[in-house]
Amino acid sequence: QVQLDESGGGLVQAGGSLRLSCAASGRTYVMGWFRQAPGKEREFVAVIRWIGGNPDYADSVKGRFTISRDNAENTVSLLMNSLKPEDTAVYTCVAGDTWSMTHPRDVRYWGRGTQVTVSS
Repeated sequence: QVQLDESGGGLVQAGGSLRLSCAASGRTYVMGWFRQAPGKEREFVAVIRWIGGNPDYADSVKGRFTISRDNAENTVSLLMNSLKPEDTAVYTCVAGDTWSMTHPRDVRYWGRGTQVTVSS
């Protein structure tokens, strides 16, 4: 069992930046982030693999968000730039073994989530 501990998040004005971080208690092949806004379904944000391949991003965040990981520390970060009010959501760190972990069914481990609020 791998535990995921998120940090970061908070309130920011539109156009601002935030960084989310997540520490895993063990090594996982794929790590990433999902988000869920009020009244909406959970959606994929970004994933990154232990080795090989480029990170994948949702079209809605491509060019604004950057995911990175530190394999030695078992951590993953999400730098969010040019934030928009529609980015407001609970962001959850995820981990698993599926190469294309872009659907909730592919996720093996879930963090507790952290709130990101973007004001207009």
